[in-house]
Amino acid sequence: MIAGNGSFPLTFVKKAVAEGFFVATVAFRGEGHPALENLSQAFRWIYLGQIKKIIRFFKEKNVDTVVMMGGVRKTRMFVDVRPDILAIRAMARMRHSHDDGVLRVFADILDENGIRVVHSTSLLPELLSPVGKWTRSPLPSGVEADILIGWKVARCIGEMDVGQCVVVGGGSVLAVEAIDGTDATIRRGGELGRGDAVLVKLSKPGQDMRFDVPAVGPETIKVMAESGVRVLVLEAGKTLALEREDLVREADRSGISVLALNGPDDLATLAADKGVA
Repeated sequence: MIAGNGSFPLTFVKKAVAEGFFVATVAFRGEGHPALENLSQAFRWIYLGQIKKIIRFFKEKNVDTVVMMGGVRKTRMFVDVRPDILAIRAMARMRHSHDDGVLRVFADILDENGIRVVHSTSLLPELLSPVGKWTRSPLPSGVEADILIGWKVARCIGEMDVGQCVVVGGGSVLAVEAIDGTDATIRRGGELGRGDAVLVKLSKPGQDMRFDVPAVGPETIKVMAESGVRVLVLEAGKTLALEREDLVREADRSGISVLALNGPDDLATLAADKGVA
């Protein structure tokens, strides 16, 4: 496993070990959770850009299949990177520095060295968001229009590989995810929305499920509550809901509605359902 931040790597390694897999983990310094070191059978801390160390470590452990999961703060890429010769060559192959471009080149380099990258949800398909309304809180009146705007705009920025989420309120786009990430986007949009805003988070068109799968968790709900964002809309089957029971409990406590849609066509049915899906 190649691990960034968040709870997803922890959940994965526990499940993999429980199912009898040998787990060798490399984690990015300043991002990976310290508990990964004890949970994994083999472990190595690395800096961003140390591709040769990753390959050498996996070769030493006879690893030929890996998953990439967890986030890396994009701002770290400007201050804490130690590129080796493979990373420099990889940069030369990139047409741009967008997330998908970087990760695909990285995955290609691993594959060229006999290490295959597989879907990050391969052992945990249950984390993918099921369609439905998850929470007790009713949808605010008139929110459907904001959801439709958010869905359309989030799809557009995903197609351009800019980000995965937008905040909408009162028929206007209040914030678009950029390099600062989801939490910062929520805070920016919430400040403008003044307690009446919607967060829409989608996968990118043609999302490569091997990496950068959009994810939310209880912390997302806490930031929404602090920022006055009252509705969370996810793409069913293509967005990770980490610690879902805690997420729903936190949302119900905070009066936040959470729903997952296959597409805008689901909205009419789910908007009419004021109970728990």
